[in-house]
Amino acid sequence: MATPPAVGATAFAPPTRFAVPGRIAVSGSAATTWQTATLTEIRRETPRAATFRFAVPAWAGHLPGQHLMLRLTAADGYTAQRHYSLASAPDDSGHIELTLDHVDGGEVSGWFHSVAEPGDEVEVRGPLSGFFAWPGDRPALLLGAGSGVVPLMSMVRHHRARGLTVPLRLLVSARGPEELVYAREYGPETTPVFTRSAPEGVPVGRLAAAHLAPLLAEAPTGGWEAYVCGSNGFAEHASRLLVKAGQPVDRIRIERFG
Repeated sequence: MATPPAVGATAFAPPTRFAVPGRIAVSGSAATTWQTATLTEIRRETPRAATFRFAVPAWAGHLPGQHLMLRLTAADGYTAQRHYSLASAPDDSGHIELTLDHVDGGEVSGWFHSVAEPGDEVEVRGPLSGFFAWPGDRPALLLGAGSGVVPLMSMVRHHRARGLTVPLRLLVSARGPEELVYAREYGPETTPVFTRSAPEGVPVGRLAAAHLAPLLAEAPTGGWEAYVCGSNGFAEHASRLLVKAGQPVDRIRIERFG
């Protein structure tokens, strides 16, 4: 999923080691090593998205917001590789989770949604990239749409698991309640925006300045570090709304797909 940063974002080279509050340091050398990941669980999130949990005993850890490279190898030796954001918070369980949309015609997502079952093995390499990572050390305003919420959920889960007191807010956009990934997990830190259908009494419409205003108004001293993830269209729209509302351009990190 990860791509180079765009509007208002300046990439930096990740350090060789990362420190996460309450978590072991992550070695940069892990990014070059393929490991076997065994599928242990599949959880349905929406009609078109599911979470896949893997056992990776030698996983070195990751920062919330990082991604990995996944490789499938067919019996005839054909391989397919894809980047996927990590949905799980960093922990010492030896497990990681990915949440994948079922993309029409997608050979990797199609295999996961139509063929994969617990016990299957794939290869993973990572974690990768430090640009979109959130170590839990700064106030974070998270904006995601569709499966763009995946790396942001890793941040939310990390925030909860470690009992961090640094402010964190999540605004997530979906077409309707049935397409809201991780709907069962959201708490008071989350504001949903529905663009096509919504529960009775909830307005319908695209992400707008009015949705951001109350979140920006409660910015802590020093302001927010904003993380935006979603399709090209959503990333452009959300980042422009943030800039227009006064969010410093150099404090907007963007990850996009599509």
